[in-house]
Amino acid sequence: MNHYLAVDIGASSGRVIWGTLREGALRLQEIHRFGNGFHEKDGKFCWDIEYLFGQILTGLQMAKTLGVDECTLGIDTWAVDYVLLNRKGERIGEVFAYRDPRTNGAPERLHRHLSFQEVYEKTGIQQLSFNTLYQLFVHDREELEAAKHILLVPDYLHYRLCGVLASEATNASTTQMLNWQTQDYDSDLLALLGLQRSQFPDLVRPGVRLGAVLGELVREHGLPRCEVISAATHDTASAVLGVPAQGTSWGYLSSGTWSLIGVEREHPLTSRLAMERNYTNEWGAFGTYRFLKNMMGMWLIQQVRKEADDAYSFAELAEMAAAAEPFRSLIPCNDSRFMNPPKMTEAIRGFCRESGQPVPATAGELARCIFDSMALSYDVYVRELQEVTGERLKQLHVVGGGANNGFLCQLSADVLGMAIYAGPTEATVLGNLAVQMIADGAIRDIQEARDLIRRSFPVRAYAPRPMDSGLLAELRAKYRSLG
Repeated sequence: MNHYLAVDIGASSGRVIWGTLREGALRLQEIHRFGNGFHEKDGKFCWDIEYLFGQILTGLQMAKTLGVDECTLGIDTWAVDYVLLNRKGERIGEVFAYRDPRTNGAPERLHRHLSFQEVYEKTGIQQLSFNTLYQLFVHDREELEAAKHILLVPDYLHYRLCGVLASEATNASTTQMLNWQTQDYDSDLLALLGLQRSQFPDLVRPGVRLGAVLGELVREHGLPRCEVISAATHDTASAVLGVPAQGTSWGYLSSGTWSLIGVEREHPLTSRLAMERNYTNEWGAFGTYRFLKNMMGMWLIQQVRKEADDAYSFAELAEMAAAAEPFRSLIPCNDSRFMNPPKMTEAIRGFCRESGQPVPATAGELARCIFDSMALSYDVYVRELQEVTGERLKQLHVVGGGANNGFLCQLSADVLGMAIYAGPTEATVLGNLAVQMIADGAIRDIQEARDLIRRSFPVRAYAPRPMDSGLLAELRAKYRSLG
């Protein structure tokens, strides 16, 4: 029996999951879970990258104590954030978190030199103020000049584990610096930033064997013999691989801290309409592209819950939302004021007050406002997605933590008038493991992986219930008017 370890690190937590193939099914065992989150240091929002590396070593130690003597390992994390290394291979400075406000206004300043249309034609990537392109544009020049290597977060963790410098493509594409035609970092964008191609490692694709965990780490920490395989290191790329879909005409919603809604394609779509609607073409595994839209996701309810001192579980908040008056108050989920406000609860109430809507007072009313707004956001983006691609979707697969929210799944099915299939929750881990198993020869390709996942994990179907067409038209118009 082969052993596969998936390290899945999100913005709020991380896990090390042990995967095995047994009797034609994929089995998971969580062997280590740890918290994550950015912190403020000297007025900057940063990640504790060395803490994360230490947690990976702890997970490997725990795997060893459970009897895993030999395994492969894949890592996935969030996108866009990076680590600078000097000539000695040592880290330079802190690792900025994408929610740090230093990039406010950066896109506008950068595009005075090169228009967004020119950048989009090269990269096919949506404009988000925290993309690596804009982060590097505002980064301290002395630190950039001292950097021999620039690595995205999972690439740095690979480097610390096995000593190999590589730039994994699914995550690298989110930098907004890869040219989809040349399949490499774009020379014009590098010149604009004053950077050299040599500062970025060679691109590698998911499934590449990077090498064994360094012997000194194995001896010092009592680790199993472990080979690092480059997973689809962007967590959304792994999540999409874990969608248990069949056939065509399906879309996906990766629902976590962020909601990412889109379709899988074989080629980028960089039409003017795609650019104007700010859709992105992130590189996927095995020759695919993720054509999608980012929107604020469970971050909204996570922050509201946190500000209530975690007095309610997420399930309780969903129950309270279901009991509250529907569509009483709405917010535009992607408004910049909700990106990282001092108090999310007050940001939501403030918007409702300013827009002349009833102000949510209770936890249930706040949760209802968030979930109603999210469902209407999904409706906007699914209809946009169909318009931009010219393809009609028949079903939407919801994966990630949001698949557990039955209230939001049913509400979304009703508003969209579309069947929703929820699960598996662990799609990101499953996509990570799938790449390892394909590299190992245990399964052939993406479709076999998806068939395996569908056999191994439950998926819940939500059929749309009829909504009054006049009410739905009124709600859509109201949501559009919020800006």
